[in-house]
Amino acid sequence: MAEVKKSTAKTTAKKPATKKPAAKKTTATKDTSEVRSTKAQKAAPLKAGATKAAAASPDASANTTGDFKERAVSKAKSAASQGKERTGTAIENLSKMIEDSAKTIDDNVGEKYGNYARSAADAVSSFAEKLNSKEVDEIVEDAREYVRKSPAVAIGAAAVVGFLVSRLIKSGMDDNDA
Repeated sequence: MAEVKKSTAKTTAKKPATKKPAAKKTTATKDTSEVRSTKAQKAAPLKAGATKAAAASPDASANTTGDFKERAVSKAKSAASQGKERTGTAIENLSKMIEDSAKTIDDNVGEKYGNYARSAADAVSSFAEKLNSKEVDEIVEDAREYVRKSPAVAIGAAAVVGFLVSRLIKSGMDDNDA
């Protein structure tokens, strides 16, 4: 029995691993010093301009930053206003579509379900009216207040919206691949 144990002990010993030499690449090396010097020459005027701008008075750079911020805020508000108008119009159109389909629902499913469709159309229409009557700043403040009052619902809604947006983006990428 001792002999059996000795033989298994010998077979389980590991041999040290040997490394294989890495294959050499056969690509020709470029002289990168010429490329670097050409890039440096092209970048020299930009670097000099940046140095002059940095050396300028702090008040001038503050004004430039302030102007940039004001322009960015102005463009963001303009884009938000346009988005709000488009959203309001789309929601009104959705309300009209629901209202128009209520008669078909009456005929096919029953008057009870048609009334549900009409009440849904009224709710969507009143939401569109509220949206159109408010300014963008008011909508943002309302959203902040809602998040303060019920953060769990806001986080859940954000997760759902994020999931839907990611699915839309993924489906768009799948369509482009085909």
